[in-house]
Amino acid sequence: MPFDVLPLDPRLKASVAATGFTHCTPIQEQALPRLLAGKDVAGQAQTGTGKTATFLLALFNHLLREPPRPGRLPTQPRALVMAPTRELVIQIYRDAQALGQGLDITLGLAYGGVDYDKQRDQIAAGVDVLIGTPGRLIDFLNQGVYDLSAGQVIVLDEADRMFDLGFIKDVRYMMRRLPPPQERLSMMFSATLAQRVLELAYEHMHDPELVRIEPEKVTVDRVRQVIYHTATDEKIRLLIGLLQSLPEARSMVFVNTKAEAERVWGYLQTNDIPAGLMTGDVQQRKRERLLEQFRKGELAALVATDVAARGLHIDGVTHVFNYDLPQDAEDYVHRIGRTARAGAAGEAISFGCERYVYSLPEIEKYIGQKLPVEPVPHDMLVRPKPRVRLAEEDRVAPRPGAGGGRSGGGGSGGGSSRRRPPRRTH
Repeated sequence: MPFDVLPLDPRLKASVAATGFTHCTPIQEQALPRLLAGKDVAGQAQTGTGKTATFLLALFNHLLREPPRPGRLPTQPRALVMAPTRELVIQIYRDAQALGQGLDITLGLAYGGVDYDKQRDQIAAGVDVLIGTPGRLIDFLNQGVYDLSAGQVIVLDEADRMFDLGFIKDVRYMMRRLPPPQERLSMMFSATLAQRVLELAYEHMHDPELVRIEPEKVTVDRVRQVIYHTATDEKIRLLIGLLQSLPEARSMVFVNTKAEAERVWGYLQTNDIPAGLMTGDVQQRKRERLLEQFRKGELAALVATDVAARGLHIDGVTHVFNYDLPQDAEDYVHRIGRTARAGAAGEAISFGCERYVYSLPEIEKYIGQKLPVEPVPHDMLVRPKPRVRLAEEDRVAPRPGAGGGRSGGGGSGGGSSRRRPPRRTH
């Protein structure tokens, strides 16, 4: 479906055209007509399906077509967007800046770890759309920096992850401070519409319509998938060999534990593969710098855990490596959804070692196909140089009690961030 057939405000149509969007993705084609007609939507969609543009277009269109509530003050945002992680909030904000150019709609940002006073002052000065993580949003709300009584739109992104991270009480706290569901437009997006997510939707939305985009439509169409059945001690050798054979690739490498992520990163650093590290206990500013380096192509690979990388939106990822097979089939879909975005092709390479291969049948059942098996290419089993350890000063966590601090996050590991020579170890 072309965007120009949708009943969007002309100013928003011009903004969409300027960003280069021409046709709707499946989630946009199903959800936008309902949302533009004023109906609430609870959508099931993975990362990389265009769901962020879906709710931003509906949000902006509603604010352009509907006047503010009578007597609204500048400190009363017209729209609220909640997401579980700092990185996802930042990406939504950037997408909103791009789509909202020329619309005279002001944006505010609230997430933990950095810029406390700057965020507070920005919101206190007045914003139309407030985007943030639950912890920091509640912090500012309880201080009286803003209130939600004039809210016209609410978006809850990654609702299932809100449950996983223990945010659901905070989400309910925020939604109860908005006008009643029948007096606002409400949107909720989740990787799955499990019972707990549906209960939340029916509790805080007005007769929501359910829109489902099945995960196999995301994984099968544009991602070439392959699995190597490797011994555990072959994995790092094979990973380095494959990455060295792909000099132009931009790769994400997923592991199941923080300790193993640091180990893999250490090997890549000393084997001529510029890499970054995303784990949950490294400073926020370093996370942001790392993501910018990766987006610019200064880093060839990003090593990440599932919690740290959930919701990341990085265009141009060519390869996803499941260094450890995920223990949850849904995480497999989240991982490989980092590639093959916006119609591009991508490749997902999995290692089926003896420790994690037991989850393979569940993954194959979930995506509705068998993963093609290829023999381990022995010419790719390189002999790696000794790894480095992450410097202790790069392991500093955000200050205790910072708003939004429970919302997961990532870490930095680019070599430029170290302030002393790393120690080598085998």
